[in-house]
Amino acid sequence: MRKVRFTKMHGAGNDFVLVDDRDETFPVHDHLRLAAFAAPRTGIGCEGVILVQPSKSFDFRMAFFNPDGTEADLCGNGARCVAWFAREIGAAKGRSMTFETRAGLVDAEVLDNGTVRVWMPEPKNRRYGLQVGGESGDFIVAGVPHFVVACPGVSSVDVVGRGRALRLAEAFEPEGTNVDFVQYIPPHKALMRTYERGVEAESGACGTGAVATAIVGVETKGMSLPMHIRTSEGFELTVDGDYRRARSTGITLTGPVRKVFEGEIDLDALDTAGEME
Repeated sequence: MRKVRFTKMHGAGNDFVLVDDRDETFPVHDHLRLAAFAAPRTGIGCEGVILVQPSKSFDFRMAFFNPDGTEADLCGNGARCVAWFAREIGAAKGRSMTFETRAGLVDAEVLDNGTVRVWMPEPKNRRYGLQVGGESGDFIVAGVPHFVVACPGVSSVDVVGRGRALRLAEAFEPEGTNVDFVQYIPPHKALMRTYERGVEAESGACGTGAVATAIVGVETKGMSLPMHIRTSEGFELTVDGDYRRARSTGITLTGPVRKVFEGEIDLDALDTAGEME
């Protein structure tokens, strides 16, 4: 019996399960068990599992796992939630902190009224004006890869159908990409819906997607920072930073985080799909 304490949180509608793994006992290499842990009907249910692990030089290390058990480089809303969680468990000693991710170092600040700001990794690998599978869009790595498709309206978009086709497109092999369908509202607002890689469905929100949306908007569509991005669940994320030499830099992501509930689960009792009897 392996009982694990967890905290369920959401950041602007993006929901996560967070675990204090500073003793590094969580089975990170057991992808089937991770997927069962995150499963919505037979596990806890979430769009990502986040572990707080020890760091030699910084406050802690953030390990992020998709609901299918694969590890991802970064999650923007997850980074905001883990900053709040780390402060609560004492992994971070104050409101400001620096932590490791697979995408690099992230600085964070816990603000008032349940709001957290994170400084995102510098965007890279811009490929603007791509034609992929009959869709026109802009590719950028904002911690993780995103393909941003501008739409006249997002309410009627087939996010799952169009998103899955683009996520698996040859142009983005081998890792694939997240896909954001965006309605830009000049000069500094946007509505966004995201097909999330690893979730393989529409997500309630996407922090890195909001960052990608803002950068593409500023650099190609005449938008201005700060940008206010409305998520699928109706929350607002604010993306700010500097715009110098036709490039966005020093990008921050700010928005709400909420603790939903706490609990304990027996990892050995989980129904791990794919196990042989």
